[in-house]
Amino acid sequence: MKTLYMIRHAKSSWEFDVSDKERPLNARGLRDADLIGEKLGTIVKSIDKVLSSPAKRAHHTAQIVVKHLSFPEEILEVISDLYDFEGNQVLDVIKNCDDNINDLMIFGHNHAFTSIVNMLGSERIDNVPTAGVVVLQFDVEKWQKINVGKTLLILFPKALR
Repeated sequence: MKTLYMIRHAKSSWEFDVSDKERPLNARGLRDADLIGEKLGTIVKSIDKVLSSPAKRAHHTAQIVVKHLSFPEEILEVISDLYDFEGNQVLDVIKNCDDNINDLMIFGHNHAFTSIVNMLGSERIDNVPTAGVVVLQFDVEKWQKINVGKTLLILFPKALR
């Protein structure tokens, strides 16, 4: 059994003259990442690996959430291929994960995340909002074999405010 937690980065700021990869979280993004992390801390029992896009907004969201989960910081790894907006690279990262990993959490971007949760999940989602979480479960032993699975959880920060 494989469980995939897909978390879109929290709301970022356009206030600074920086590259897209360097955009930081704004005040709402910080609050939403905290809300989501707090809620996931009451739900998530185990995570084997956490992967994040190298974009500052995604990586910072991942750091905030992981802190609430009380897992060691070493569980978090930055993967450049998760800086993807289409989804093909994200899907490759997921499918090439070590099969010893059963519970995988990834932080990244739209439109990739919305496309993937609709391709692999059992429920249609119009848009995964910033700091939105979708959890998918697959009845397989190898990540390479994931196909359509079951959508276990849809959690958006709006529901927690």
